[in-house]
Amino acid sequence: MRRVALSGLLGTAVEFYDFLVYGTVAALVFGDLFFPEADPAVGTIAAFGTFAAGYVARPLGGIVFGHFGDRLGRKSMMLLTMAMMGCGSFLIGVLPTYDAIGVWAPVLLVALRVVQGLAIGGEWGGATLMVVEHAERTQGSRRGLWSSFTQLGAPLGSVLSAGVVTFVSALPDDDFRSWGWRVPFLLSIVLLAVGLFVRLKVAESPLFAQAKREPLDKPPVVEVLRRPKPVLLAACVGIGAFTAQSLLTGFMISYAVDQGYSRPQVLTAVTVASCVALAVLPAASALSDRVGRRPVVLAGALASAALAFPVLALVDSGSPGLLILALALGHGVAQSTMYGPLGALLTEMFGTRVRYTGASLGYQAATLVGAGFSPLIASSLLASYGGGSAPVSWLLCGGAAITALTVWRMRETHTDTLDPAPSRTTTPTPEGTPR
Repeated sequence: MRRVALSGLLGTAVEFYDFLVYGTVAALVFGDLFFPEADPAVGTIAAFGTFAAGYVARPLGGIVFGHFGDRLGRKSMMLLTMAMMGCGSFLIGVLPTYDAIGVWAPVLLVALRVVQGLAIGGEWGGATLMVVEHAERTQGSRRGLWSSFTQLGAPLGSVLSAGVVTFVSALPDDDFRSWGWRVPFLLSIVLLAVGLFVRLKVAESPLFAQAKREPLDKPPVVEVLRRPKPVLLAACVGIGAFTAQSLLTGFMISYAVDQGYSRPQVLTAVTVASCVALAVLPAASALSDRVGRRPVVLAGALASAALAFPVLALVDSGSPGLLILALALGHGVAQSTMYGPLGALLTEMFGTRVRYTGASLGYQAATLVGAGFSPLIASSLLASYGGGSAPVSWLLCGGAAITALTVWRMRETHTDTLDPAPSRTTTPTPEGTPR
């Protein structure tokens, strides 16, 4: 069980490192390097547009890798998604800029970003299911805690990405723009080798091995969409966490630099917030094993909404210390409380033979709506209204409200047993039983 959990942690950390490095560097220099003919505001919007392209590809990745993960197994898909992500990031690191190859530079950048999106779209489902389905046999009452190891990959990847970018951004500006920004992407090859080494030693999910004896009559995505309510609820319940994650990490770097903070100050704040998340995530997940997934996620959503305006006010203060406090509260505490139990919650909503597809599709649809377009919308609103952080705060409130309303309508699942039925899904409403 420890080896499986370590595999989930390292694998998702590598994947999120690669994915989040892009968001960090895009906020700092991609507008100038790949869209130089645009004015600064349009360049930033275009850079975040390529960021959104990766999120658009994530639901498709969830469907494709979910299909084969539900038919062939979790392990092989985990290895494939990791290889795709690492190679895609390395190629971004060697990609010529607009000055060298013209319009082909942004075209290739978007293409590689889509590859990243497809990879991470299949990664989370495989890693989470491997951990939770292994835990069901020996640690069933602690599924939330064990699933948090996979969830920890996001803040750990953020710490790694912010730390590396902080190091290279301390270079003279000309050096950072010419070659320094490439270093975090090139390091992906090293992380890829470590992740693949660990994953090769992990056995296939025992629940999947049992369920595989009963073949599906239809493709998993068809089975899932025959009863669309669970996947729609799964998508909506994650929107708040991903809206907060996207706005308070990648977007916040660009916003805070525009407010007068230095790059190292902003990246330090992001790193501290991610370190706080490393403690809050397992605590929230373990608590959900005791009191249920719904109350923990609901508490995080309400906290995120309540802190939305105070957090942005602290950022606007111009104080580096208050910037750290803002991101620690908004991202490290409130967002992590929402995000921690999601791995177990979404896993418990689907039967074993369609779980990879169902959980991945719900999760990645939430990232598309919550994280993929939030920075683009926020940048556009700020440009349209001439400054002021109110649009960002309202976006945070909106995402948290969707999560709160959704989880209020869901049935509690933390005491359910994960069954190996071919295509069972639950209809998670408070009034009824699973149908």
